[in-house]
Amino acid sequence: MPLYEHVMIARQDLSNTQAEGLIEHFGTVLADNGGKLLDNEYWGVKTMAYKINKNRKGHYALLRTDAPAPAIQEMERLMRLHEDVMRVLTIKVDAHEEGPSVQMQKREERGDRGERRERR
Repeated sequence: MPLYEHVMIARQDLSNTQAEGLIEHFGTVLADNGGKLLDNEYWGVKTMAYKINKNRKGHYALLRTDAPAPAIQEMERLMRLHEDVMRVLTIKVDAHEEGPSVQMQKREERGDRGERRERR
């Protein structure tokens, strides 16, 4: 089956447990349609670059799935209809990366961005 990665943004006024409950809910939607939720990461509340539905922040989550296309379409349809979900991005990947995503790694583990230049 094809492999997918989904990033979901939920409303900021949800609690952490409610946001994680959304992940479980959409995992069961996949399971009911013949797919599997392989891994999920709750990234927490992050500030967005611009307002979405009058919200400045949102609960971010990453879902790694292995599911047929109809299961993904049904899950995305339900995400769009759900009032707590603001945005969803789905990407088809060849293979899932091992370990935590870049967002969950510590700054030291990611490496430096480079030397800072001195201002004159």
